[in-house]
Amino acid sequence: MTKPMVTVYTACPPMDGHSPAAYRKLLIDVARSTEQAGFTGILTHTDNSTLDPWSAAQLILEHTDNLVPLVAVNPIYMHPLSAARMINTLGYFCDRRVDLNLVSGGFARHLREAGCSLDHDRRYDRLAEYGKVLQLVLTAGRPVSHSGAYYELDSANLTPRLAPELMPGFYVSGASEACRRVQRELGATRLSYPHEISAYEGTSPLRGTGAGFGIIARETAEEAWAVAHERFPLDELGEELHEYASESAESHWHRRLSRDAVQASPREDPYWLYPFRSYKTFSPYLVGSHAEVAEVLSGYLALGLSTVILDGLLERPDLHHAAIAFELARADLPADC
Repeated sequence: MTKPMVTVYTACPPMDGHSPAAYRKLLIDVARSTEQAGFTGILTHTDNSTLDPWSAAQLILEHTDNLVPLVAVNPIYMHPLSAARMINTLGYFCDRRVDLNLVSGGFARHLREAGCSLDHDRRYDRLAEYGKVLQLVLTAGRPVSHSGAYYELDSANLTPRLAPELMPGFYVSGASEACRRVQRELGATRLSYPHEISAYEGTSPLRGTGAGFGIIARETAEEAWAVAHERFPLDELGEELHEYASESAESHWHRRLSRDAVQASPREDPYWLYPFRSYKTFSPYLVGSHAEVAEVLSGYLALGLSTVILDGLLERPDLHHAAIAFELARADLPADC
């Protein structure tokens, strides 16, 4: 058997007070560096504090050759027929595919601002119907109708037809049972944040899933940890903010990862939660030499992980070293894995 492939996306950098021109250049640079590193694509975020993910995707398509935008789609911002038209339009003009990361919520304040009062599980109910409508409209060769709890279509037609090879890959974000149900209903890949490998039990517990984490790899562990501590120094205020946010967090993954962060060893283990605990990221980080990071990566791949969303890789050296770790990880896997 061949060794498993892993699909790797980076993520759009935060705006962080950049001028429009400076941020545009930064996004293009990160996208091009992602492509040069040999990764599949780049995630475009969606919430009330980010730019429109479809516009970001178009900019990325215009300045890369093969990179696939992974567009975050939240039902509160766009009707599924509008999302289908965006996919179709980008495919028509650019002859390129976009993938979709279906998200049910986000920050509670942003949901309130958008007038969304649905509870956690009902938002996933809506997300499941949203994804089914999208798949129906994109794949049907004729006008389609739909009558559901959240959406109605009456002989909706999408023209011109989307080429089959441009059909998006579907992802859904979350760790709850409601999210797992949506994953099954849509045949999607579920994205969450990983625990330490020792926390998993059973055969291929991560099959059909993707994980989000950062990587800081260098030739030696000492170099990697020097970079890690420079980027994420001790921050007591950040830790207090994280504890406050965790007390009211609705997301299952956030509460679970917060418990892990509190219990994490202070030692410099390759699986590092301090950036999350100090409220700087939402992701764990893998830190160490190429070989150390590769060992952890190969462990996740052996458990069935198929997709990785890389956090915070904004500079060409980061992407270069991460790519080395991924190559070593795949080489470390047994042929029949």
